Amino acid sequence: MIESIFKRLIKKEKPFSTWQIELTTRCALRCKMCVRTESKEWQYQDMRLEDFEKILPYLRDVENVILEGWGESLLYKDLPECIRLVKKEGPCVGFVTSGKGLTEERVSQLIDAGLDFVGFSIAGTRPESHARIRVNSHLSEILNAIQFFTEEKRRRGITWPKMHLVFLMLKDNIHEVPDVPVFAKEAGIEEVFLTHIIHITSPSQDDQKAFSYGEGGNDFNRFLREAEANARRSKVKIKRPGLSPVDVPVCEENPLRNLYISSSGEVSPCVYLYPPLPSPFKRIFCGGEYWQERVSFGNIFKTSLSRIWLGEDYLRFRDLFAERQKRFRELYFSLWDSPKARSSEARLLPEPPQPCRTCHKILGL
Repeated sequence: MIESIFKRLIKKEKPFSTWQIELTTRCALRCKMCVRTESKEWQYQDMRLEDFEKILPYLRDVENVILEGWGESLLYKDLPECIRLVKKEGPCVGFVTSGKGLTEERVSQLIDAGLDFVGFSIAGTRPESHARIRVNSHLSEILNAIQFFTEEKRRRGITWPKMHLVFLMLKDNIHEVPDVPVFAKEAGIEEVFLTHIIHITSPSQDDQKAFSYGEGGNDFNRFLREAEANARRSKVKIKRPGLSPVDVPVCEENPLRNLYISSSGEVSPCVYLYPPLPSPFKRIFCGGEYWQERVSFGNIFKTSLSRIWLGEDYLRFRDLFAERQKRFRELYFSLWDSPKARSSEARLLPEPPQPCRTCHKILGL
């Protein structure tokens, strides 16, 4: 007993926290906030299973694997096999889904394969509001999918996979945010993630963002405070972003310990830097239109991970974030040392890598 506790206490952290692996770029939905709605050049592709198997030896150094990218993972016919293969290497594995087409039989297959977690994406607590934003998706389908998992877990007497709800906040649905914790609890889910639209490609999407660039912000914080209060009463965990920019040293995607692998095998720091679109692709950021080249530091199907991860360009990319992190720590410990440390100039962090300068994640959103 004492020996097992000691082993847990000295358990060594793995080099990588999370790998996001895209199995497919196909999706049956036509979500109004998706970059695909603004492009006629979407690159539809599935990762070949034999290529997926080339990634497996590296996963022993990874804590979590998210089998998801710009498409719906349930459309990938070998999804249960991929989960089984990942589990064999040691990481926790899961994905986020619309739940569309999920059956009791498929749920049983996913659990048999060793699925650790699954998230369900919604954009409204009412059927009509959800359907207006996530076109071709129906709230009833998602609730049925959740119920399939709940009943199968109960039948087997197990507590996994862990389920969570992902709610995309927009101006059109922000008033429903206070209802999300209760909605989740009634569906049998006890953890909620509130998110923003990040990759904006059109004026209509830009107009729908729930966050504000100005210091004054907006009056939406009252909805989030009410949601947090309801979460406490319902005993539901809730994670929410801010509604105004914050200069974060390292974005939530954390390219220092995480990476993204596209369905074609390209290794990128995060999903937002390698959409299945021709390069360059468009972004709208802080009211301006920008064109960004896709970022890949190598193809993991053709090149070893060590050559990619330790490549000069990738190291330079990560070093900029490491410098920001170092500067942030220095500022934190020196903030009260002198008036100079409190000046706005002294508080500035070094610039992030160029591809990240027009991404809302670097604003802490």
